[in-house]
Amino acid sequence: MQRALSGAARIGARMAEEAAKRSAARAAVEQHVRGGHVVGIGSGSTVVFAVERLSEKVKSENLKIICVPTSFQARQLILEHGLTLSDLDRHPELDVAIDGADEVDSKLTCIKGGGGCLTQEKIVASCAKRFIVVADYRKRSSELGQQWKKGVPIEVVPMAYVPVGRTIAARFGGTADLRMAVSKAGPVVTDNGNFILDWKFDRKHDWQVVNTQITLIPGVVETGLFIGMAEKAYFGMQDGSVATQEPGDQKN
Repeated sequence: MQRALSGAARIGARMAEEAAKRSAARAAVEQHVRGGHVVGIGSGSTVVFAVERLSEKVKSENLKIICVPTSFQARQLILEHGLTLSDLDRHPELDVAIDGADEVDSKLTCIKGGGGCLTQEKIVASCAKRFIVVADYRKRSSELGQQWKKGVPIEVVPMAYVPVGRTIAARFGGTADLRMAVSKAGPVVTDNGNFILDWKFDRKHDWQVVNTQITLIPGVVETGLFIGMAEKAYFGMQDGSVATQEPGDQKN
């Protein structure tokens, strides 16, 4: 009986999380996407709901929307929903980019890259006039590291992963471990053909300073720290509501 109850509780929690993601994603699309926009489409489970709502909106309102993906997954989502696919070669300036996050602090500093797409996500976000984050209540923190325990993803050139990992641990503490694949032997390989180190930090940091210093290490391609980029975050809450947050807002 205990197992059945535990299983039912897990299913209920999962349904609540999915409903929260859907609420946040749909609210962001409603508020920030208009006809004629070029939209950056992020990666991850929450963005799936944003693309669903965007497709509905395009069809019901007969809108012309162009979508630029951050990953192969995002590209497939765009095509599967019948949306217009483009790229940064043809549309280097975006009206808005919508993406998820692994964790968001009170300043809207984000950890991203749990799914391995951090470099392309950061490039697309940097090309957008407005970068909007969508997530569920589990991703909202006062400080980074409170909710997300898997560390800061760092994309590295394969030949450099050992020296880069050693340098990060020596300079900033913690450990920087090569991310291994789950369903195949060997490390995770990004869409760019690189490896990912997950840096599990063990103390508070000035994230702007740390991000700058890590990106200067030879072999580092990009970090999963998104600092000063997000304009607004939408969090789907457990009760079905959507909480919004802007830089400097206090978590409530």
